[in-house]
Amino acid sequence: MEASIQNTINQWLEGAYDEATKQKIQALIDAGNETELVDSFYKELEFGTGGLRGIMGVGSNRMNKYTIGAATQGFANYLNSNFAGQQVKVAIAHDSRNNSDAFAKVVADVFSANGIKVYFFESLRPTPELSFAIRQYGCQGGIVLTASHNPKEYNGYKAYWDDGAQLIAPHDKNVIEEVRKIKDVTDIKFEGNDSLIEVIGKETDELYLNKIKELSVSPEAIARQSDMKIVYSPIHGTGVTLVPEVLEKFGFKNVTVVEEQATPDGNFPTVVYPNPEEKEAMSIALAKAKEIDADLVMATDPDADRVGIAVKNHKGEFQLLNGNQTGALLIHYMLEAWKKENKLTGKKFVVKTIVTTELIAEISKAFGVELFDLLTGFKFIAGKIKELEGQKQFIVGGEESYGYLVGDDVRDKDAIASCAFIAEMVAFAKDQGKSVFDQLLDLYVEYGFYKEHLISITKKGKSGAEEIQAMMKSFRDNPPSEINGSKLVTIKDYELGIEKNVVTGEEKKIDLPKSNVLQFFTEDGSKVSARPSGTEPKIKFYFGAKEALADKSQYDEVNAKLDQKFQDIIESMNLVEKPVTA
Repeated sequence: MEASIQNTINQWLEGAYDEATKQKIQALIDAGNETELVDSFYKELEFGTGGLRGIMGVGSNRMNKYTIGAATQGFANYLNSNFAGQQVKVAIAHDSRNNSDAFAKVVADVFSANGIKVYFFESLRPTPELSFAIRQYGCQGGIVLTASHNPKEYNGYKAYWDDGAQLIAPHDKNVIEEVRKIKDVTDIKFEGNDSLIEVIGKETDELYLNKIKELSVSPEAIARQSDMKIVYSPIHGTGVTLVPEVLEKFGFKNVTVVEEQATPDGNFPTVVYPNPEEKEAMSIALAKAKEIDADLVMATDPDADRVGIAVKNHKGEFQLLNGNQTGALLIHYMLEAWKKENKLTGKKFVVKTIVTTELIAEISKAFGVELFDLLTGFKFIAGKIKELEGQKQFIVGGEESYGYLVGDDVRDKDAIASCAFIAEMVAFAKDQGKSVFDQLLDLYVEYGFYKEHLISITKKGKSGAEEIQAMMKSFRDNPPSEINGSKLVTIKDYELGIEKNVVTGEEKKIDLPKSNVLQFFTEDGSKVSARPSGTEPKIKFYFGAKEALADKSQYDEVNAKLDQKFQDIIESMNLVEKPVTA
């Protein structure tokens, strides 16, 4: 074992940690479980695109009272220094995961022990409501305890700034520096001050839901389609607290909540992986939808910032839509509604991420609305909204990983609002005698059949992280000259901040923050993006391709052609496929 790892283990065994923690460490030592010890202690948990996230357990590289306490102490020190002379305020929420409530109380205690006022949700709440609460109560920061859609052994800690968005530069790195200054567990103030902790709940829910309702663009269509059949599953998470309520507030009267997945449970007993991107996680909801002949199926992840949907396709069968399809439909729906109201005045904008479908770019261009293409991570979308406040108005945005935002009262992806607007979109289509799938095919005929595919290669632990780094280095140092027989024309390296024309050798600067992402564009219009995940031990490859769709009747044929093209690309790049999308 490396000396640095052994030294960290010794610090935990000899330091001011509780006896239960020390006994668990000693048990690993006695069992000779070196692999677990190395993975638990070889580094400290770091902020990624989604904050702090990891497996629960003892150690510096695990989610526990001490790693969360150190992160909170560092954040508290940074907040107090940035807002000196003010009464600093934060909001805290948690999801349904095991230990989330206990971790949230640790966070509240550490903040209050540092003289910071805490607005503490009385029970589990969705992540987007935490973002809303920060803005509503004039907080300087906030924390939500969640690991989003990760497996049950994970938990996480998302840190937010005063605009209700997750930390971005320079605050993210500065907070990490403050955490690193904490050299001993005794530097963490664990004894809370209850007088600074204010419990919030239903009153905040009502404010939040009312703001969402104000954004509705088709109330008349909903009134006519109020009995539309909707099946909804919270997948044992926080969505159950507000999704049924927001649908009722919008006017939907026929909502069936999947009973087997309605109870919040951090063990996620009915699913392998609590992710609405997975067909397996949606299977119970789909069965219920078939039973009652529903119009729409929706499911949210445990912290209710992502939503997956299914609708009937051209064959009358339920089909899961991926994040790109739902995002394109939702953005088109909102832009069309705003255009009808003559509200597209030239100072509006929409947002997507660089790995999200280019169909959204075509739609935005057709409506004459400015599109910003940003790095993966909703914090960058929130950052653009903040940057343009008072100059341009944000309408809607989204990313391929099933996260969308309508309006700017929240500054993170919002599945509560998204569920309401997806249901409204379906009701609007039905009111016109069409299905949402019909509308998707209309988009493909008008703008081109854009299709995307995602594979994810998991590499766990220290060795896995090194393998992922090696893969990125290989692609960066030795990019392919062609992909699936089509010559490479452009390389975008977001780590170096350079876009290179492979044919001419011309280079130009990419005006975005640095990020370890590579994109390859070929002569035939294919697009391949490689990106190590910031929150999970995996590297993701995103593929995009386009074909003309002259008529809806050709959908199956062109769809099969694109699927085969993706498989050919994957084989040509020698990638092992582990799909995370249906």
